[in-house]
Amino acid sequence: MPIRTRAAVMREYNAPLSIEDITLDDPAAGEVVVRLAATGVCHSDAHMLGGQFGTPLPVVLGHEGAGVVEAVGAGVRDVAPGDHVVLAWIPSCGRCRFCATGHPALCSDRQGAERRGGPPRLHDGTGEGIHQFLDTSAFAERVLVREEGVIPIPADIPLEIAALVGCAVLTGVGAVTRTARVEPGSVVAVFGCGGVGLNVIQGAILAGAARVIAVDRSAEALALARRFGATETLHTGDPDVGDPARAIRKLTSGGADYAFEVIGLPETIAQAWESIGPSGRAVVVGLTLPRSQVTLRADFLNEKALLGCIFGSSVPRVDVPRVLTLYHAGRLKLDELAARRYTLDQINEALAALHGGAPGRGIVVFDAAG
Repeated sequence: MPIRTRAAVMREYNAPLSIEDITLDDPAAGEVVVRLAATGVCHSDAHMLGGQFGTPLPVVLGHEGAGVVEAVGAGVRDVAPGDHVVLAWIPSCGRCRFCATGHPALCSDRQGAERRGGPPRLHDGTGEGIHQFLDTSAFAERVLVREEGVIPIPADIPLEIAALVGCAVLTGVGAVTRTARVEPGSVVAVFGCGGVGLNVIQGAILAGAARVIAVDRSAEALALARRFGATETLHTGDPDVGDPARAIRKLTSGGADYAFEVIGLPETIAQAWESIGPSGRAVVVGLTLPRSQVTLRADFLNEKALLGCIFGSSVPRVDVPRVLTLYHAGRLKLDELAARRYTLDQINEALAALHGGAPGRGIVVFDAAG
C-alpha cells in the first residue's frame, strides 16, 4: 500500500510552498522509509525557489534531516525499523572511481530512489508524480531513500540536532578538515556566517587555527560567529572596514593562510581570493548560480590555489559518527546552531527568515506521532 505523508510541495517558482497530503511508493529492494523527526532549512533549498537551477516541478525540497527507520525493502542490511539515522543527500554507490578513491561526494552513480530517467516515487492525490530533491525531499514527514542514503546513529543523540549534521555541519567542518586540510597555527578567513559558515569557523578551531576572521554583513551573525570561535570580525556594512580583502591583508600582514567563501557570489569569491597571502588556499563552499563567472587577478606565481567543495568533501559513513563524537565531547556547538524551530505548516516562514538573513539554523520539527 502507498505510504501517506504530509509534505511541502513546490509547484511553481517564486511562490510559496503548499502543504499537501502525498504518497510514497512502497520501498523496493535496497530502499528505506524514514519517519523524520526534524529537517534543517538550508540556503540550497531556498536557492531552488527562484528557478535559476532548473529544478523540475512539482518537487518536494529539503535535504538535511534525521529520523527513525519505519520500513525497509528487500536486501537492506545496514538498518532496520526503529533505527535512528541521519540522511546523506549524496547516496554514493561505493564502486565508481570517485568512491573508490575516497571522494564519495563526487559519486558518478548516485543511488537515489528516483533514479536518473526513472519515474517519480512520490505522488499527489491525483496520482501525478512529484520529484525528489537531492535524493531526499526532507520537507516531509516521511522520506523514501536508498539504504546508501542513511547513516545509523546512536539513539541517545537528539534527532533535532542530528538533522543538522546531514548538511550544515558536515559541509562546514569538512571544508576545513577534508577539502582545505587546515594546518594548526593557521590564519583563517570565513566569508559568510550562516549555518554552514558557523561550522567552517568551529571546524577551523578544531583544526587548531590560531586566528579565525569572520566576515559578514549582519552584526547578529558576527556576534554568533564570536560564540562559535571567531577571534576577529569584519562587518562589511561598516565604512571603516571598506574592502574586506584589503582589511584582512592589513590585519594579517600579508593575507590569510586559508579563506572560505560560504555565500556563492562572484564578488565574494574574488574577495576570498584577494584575502589570502602567498601559498594561501581559497575554498568556495557557497552554492554558485549556473554559468556565473568569477574574475580573479592572476596571482598564481605566489602558489595560491582556488578550490571547489561539495558537501565538505565528506565521507558520511566516517564523518557523521566522528562529528557526533565531537558533539558528545563538547567540542562542537550543535545545540547553539539550532536557532529557530518551526512546524511544517510554517515552512514558508522559515524560508523567509533564511532569506532575511536570520542567524543560525532554522529547523522544522515534525509531530512525533506523524
